[in-house]
Amino acid sequence: MLVPRRPQVPDWPAYLARHAEKAKDPRLAQFFSAGIPGPDTPIGETPMVALDMETTGLDARRHAIVSIGVVPFTLGRIALRERRYWIVRPQRTLHAESVTFHHITHTDIEQAPEFGEILGDLLEVLAGRLVVVHYRHIERLFLDDSVKARLGEGLMFPMIDTMAVEARFHRQSWLARFKRWIGRPPASIRLYDSRTRYGLPLYQGHHALTDALATAELLQAQIANHYQPEMPIGQLWT
Repeated sequence: MLVPRRPQVPDWPAYLARHAEKAKDPRLAQFFSAGIPGPDTPIGETPMVALDMETTGLDARRHAIVSIGVVPFTLGRIALRERRYWIVRPQRTLHAESVTFHHITHTDIEQAPEFGEILGDLLEVLAGRLVVVHYRHIERLFLDDSVKARLGEGLMFPMIDTMAVEARFHRQSWLARFKRWIGRPPASIRLYDSRTRYGLPLYQGHHALTDALATAELLQAQIANHYQPEMPIGQLWT
């Protein structure tokens, strides 16, 4: 009888420790030094923070961040009093189509701080917490590129991606594959469609702070329905 292999878990604590030693910018050094709970830590005991951002487009090389929302939480509590929200002045042109999408206007950004000015505050909220996002390829790439452009150093850390969690059950399961085989369209794993499956309330989308709250609630629902609070975080982070 074959015993299934346990999936390899990235050694994120060691990664952060190495970067704490070699980071040149004190804000990055302090963030990396805060570390992260080990991969065997139960998710029910892990401090987390939901992160969302609005951007002028989807390509981190050509577009820019215009707002960031963060909401600290655990499986049992969402710390709304500790939430933070920033409108950020982009270095690139704000086009009309992006204004229509996220409703942040030229007037909003005229007096807004540039990303580098809020980086220290952002890292302070994220430090020591496991970051949770919905579709990590936006937040991870935009943060890393934005920090590199200003400091010449990257910013990478573990994330739980609620879209990837949802895909496990509605895109990658045998039932999902069977439905595709018989011609049924794949289930949507977008944030608000995913929330609907768990009976979570409808929020107005495309606002970074509201979407961060929506992401925190979605992870709570996913764990309650599919996992246990004792599940090691290394099984979900990426």
